[in-house]
Amino acid sequence: MSRILWINPLGTPVFDATIGAELRRVKRPTTEVEVRSLKRGPHHLEYHAYEAWVTPDVLAAVVAAERDGFDAAVIGCFYDTGLRAAREVATRIAVGAPCESALHIASTLGDSFSVIVGRRKWVPEMRDNVTRYGYRDRLASFKVVELGVHDFQNDPDLTRKRLTKAAHEAVTHDGAEVVVLGCTAEYGFFEELQTLLGVPVVDATVAPFKYAELLADVAGLGWRPSKIGGFATPPRDELEAFGLAAQLATSPLAETVANPGR
Repeated sequence: MSRILWINPLGTPVFDATIGAELRRVKRPTTEVEVRSLKRGPHHLEYHAYEAWVTPDVLAAVVAAERDGFDAAVIGCFYDTGLRAAREVATRIAVGAPCESALHIASTLGDSFSVIVGRRKWVPEMRDNVTRYGYRDRLASFKVVELGVHDFQNDPDLTRKRLTKAAHEAVTHDGAEVVVLGCTAEYGFFEELQTLLGVPVVDATVAPFKYAELLADVAGLGWRPSKIGGFATPPRDELEAFGLAAQLATSPLAETVANPGR
């Protein structure tokens, strides 16, 4: 049995119930899932400034998940907000995020993919992440549907219409073999879209959750983020000196003690 925490990195619980229902629909019978949003902050992350605002609370939520006994956590924004930092502060649990997970999955389902996003504003950071994850050569296009984070669920008929049009163009004109929905608020449409299009449509909520189930499983084999380099955990003495220990310090695994994060 695995326990997975979905972190909605927003200062509103508006998506908690519906995302929780979607995750329970697709989870394994033995998986337990909980959804938590932040207690403060912006209600969407469409600006870099908003991402910066929530990142400390996201890291604290990951540490809390580890302390509460979860096996994995998902940071629920397609920007993958704070993912690398979260893997530093976590010492036991796996941490996943939508863009990385969706692209890994999409890369196994086709030779090329397109990402459907809400606004043009989102594209530069998402393109940077595509490049960071090593898939720039597989990217057919970004398709912009001119909808904000909260628009996707407010008017499902409009969302369905725009997603369908953009996905069809991606496949027929841009050469995409797989379509990736590039916002976690785009949940609830992927099955209908892939039936219409005849290609896989990777949902940005389902993908990281299913990936987290896998990460929780392989952690049992000792496959956790390496602590000798890029994901090294900040030393506890520094966290204490900087006044961050109560917020960000977790108990290290036995195998990480010999390789402290400095």
